[in-house]
Amino acid sequence: MNQVDFSKLAKTELHCHLDGSLSLPMIRQLAAMEQISIPASDDELKSLVTAPADITCLNEYLKTFDFIRPLLQTEEALELAAYDVAKQSAEENVIYTEIRFAPELSMDKGLSVAQVVRAVCRGLQKAEKDFGIVAKALVCGLRQNDLEATMAMFTEVKASEEPYVVGADFAGNEVDFPAEGLSKGIQHAHDLGFKMTLHAGEQCGCATNIAYAIQAGVKRTGHTTAIMEIPGLLESFVAADLTAELALTSNLQTKAIETIADYPYLDLKAAGANISINTDNRTVSDTNLTKEYGLFAAHFGTSPTDFYQHNQDAIKGSFASDSEKELLLQKLAEGYAPFL
Repeated sequence: MNQVDFSKLAKTELHCHLDGSLSLPMIRQLAAMEQISIPASDDELKSLVTAPADITCLNEYLKTFDFIRPLLQTEEALELAAYDVAKQSAEENVIYTEIRFAPELSMDKGLSVAQVVRAVCRGLQKAEKDFGIVAKALVCGLRQNDLEATMAMFTEVKASEEPYVVGADFAGNEVDFPAEGLSKGIQHAHDLGFKMTLHAGEQCGCATNIAYAIQAGVKRTGHTTAIMEIPGLLESFVAADLTAELALTSNLQTKAIETIADYPYLDLKAAGANISINTDNRTVSDTNLTKEYGLFAAHFGTSPTDFYQHNQDAIKGSFASDSEKELLLQKLAEGYAPFL
């Protein structure tokens, strides 16, 4: 295992937040465009956009995003940002990525939902052309915000007819805003034709949100960390053919788990669950998929054969078209042939 260069493995990422994954050079470029003063030192800048080690919960982790919000208020900035994150992915051999963002966070200066969405998708389209990666977008509603406004946002996104948007999500404060309270919004998204993933079980005590996701017909759950808290929930998850979007570093930071021993990965794997390995936020969590694969190998003995299976799961559980999935699975097989 020590001889495997994880950067060489073909990868798929289903759970990556745009605003949490900007490279430091891109942050500098966007800050200059907005005439926002930032530290000259990369170490100082990194300290502002990376979650500190001593945070105690998810809500503290989320505060880190406040620094980035003013940088993503123009179409040019959003296009550059999406291109930057897709480029980072391509550079570590990611063949397919879904990058998620909340349009309302980029509307402070008057951009419409359609303008935000189209700008992000232009960046993804350019990255596809330049790097050969297949990159799609997911739109996030924020569970702590007005549900009717989020439903209206989903409607506007659908009306934009942007083909790069392949699904929707609800993110944000999971403890105080459980999934059951989002039922009307989830149904509305489904009615519009959106495929749905849902942040669920990221925080301890929120396993009921995973159970509700299954009930609501959601096909993927972000994080899924609390799945072992309810007896029989793992079996229901597997039976319903959901995909777990795992993000180990992020979950350690937010204290969703206290130690590696609390992580449900081996339970999910043993049960035959569909598994996807993700960064969540490349910059806020100071990680990338190569690092994440190394952590899984070091802590759980995850082998190239396992990574191949997890990436097959991810592609099958992705919101790409069937024809895209077929091509991606072929490319994945070719990429793993030297390692199996």
